Amino acid sequence: MKIGIIAPPWIPIPPPAYGGIEYFIDLLARELAAAGHDVVLAASGDSTCPVRRLPGFPAADAAGMGHTAHELSHVLRAYEAVAHVDVVVDNTIAGPVIARSVRLRAGVTVAHGALVPRLQEIFAAAGTTMSFVAISHHQASTARQFRFAEVIHHGIDVDAVPVGPGGEEACFVGRMSPDKGVVQAISAARSAGIRLRIAAKMREASECEYFESAVRPLLGPRVEYLGELSASEKFELMGSSCALLNPIQWDEPFGLAMIESLATGTPVVATGRGSAPEIVVEGETGFIRGDPDELAEALQRASSLARSSCRADARVRFSGRRMASDYASLFARLTARRDDMDPFTEVDAAGELEPRS
Repeated sequence: MKIGIIAPPWIPIPPPAYGGIEYFIDLLARELAAAGHDVVLAASGDSTCPVRRLPGFPAADAAGMGHTAHELSHVLRAYEAVAHVDVVVDNTIAGPVIARSVRLRAGVTVAHGALVPRLQEIFAAAGTTMSFVAISHHQASTARQFRFAEVIHHGIDVDAVPVGPGGEEACFVGRMSPDKGVVQAISAARSAGIRLRIAAKMREASECEYFESAVRPLLGPRVEYLGELSASEKFELMGSSCALLNPIQWDEPFGLAMIESLATGTPVVATGRGSAPEIVVEGETGFIRGDPDELAEALQRASSLARSSCRADARVRFSGRRMASDYASLFARLTARRDDMDPFTEVDAAGELEPRS
């Protein structure tokens, strides 16, 4: 099958550091290619993902993130280049609107972020041109007017993640932002009497301001801030911890850090927001709790969980191979449906395909 993947223009594929969408695109492209599909990637010109990459795109421009004209230019060029493929996988915000003016055999938009009203308007503007994939059942439940073609959890390259020995300290990995729950993680670790190591992205002005006002005053011998880590450093941190603390304070569509932690063998202690209950198997790969006191109690119990069970669960449910297989199955269904009719006749592909339970 010929599959065209469109990436946003802001960050190279794969990302040099922080970039969950870009990591997803890189892994999906590589796994689909490994499965024998003909994959072509429309991404920034400095991308190095080892699949066929379309020429003529400028280098990534993180400074221009959010500039509408830049993204529209990138997406228009991308659609012109991949319109001939069997399936287009769009990972941009502007794409669903542009797709209406392009004749596609089949198109899929992956809903990476929170489905806020304005994003729902953009998705609705695509009409019947695109089918939509949610990345968690919770995310899909926030936009019930859309009948998503599929719910497909993200995966990671489990084989690239080393298994760690565990340890006596807990860790927090995420953005330096109040919605990620770093202050709640500090509170839970202190109540549990467990040392906490924090690795967090802190580049934006708002992130720096939050750190200075809310987090720095809480640092000390038992709470250490490590900065933003490379992938290998992050896995070493996770693998040498008794648990990943993820007291998320918003309905995060999917928590990549949680499945990365499981892959190292480290259980997850999280609040029950967003996708967390879909990722953590209660009492086997971690604990889902509510208030900080409950988080502290669960954190004290985390070291009793079998690290081998965490790793095995990550391999079975959250591998890149499983993710790519689920997408390939969806693509086959969509293209088969299109093959039964005029390829340029609009059909409600997303509406007729039931989400997987």
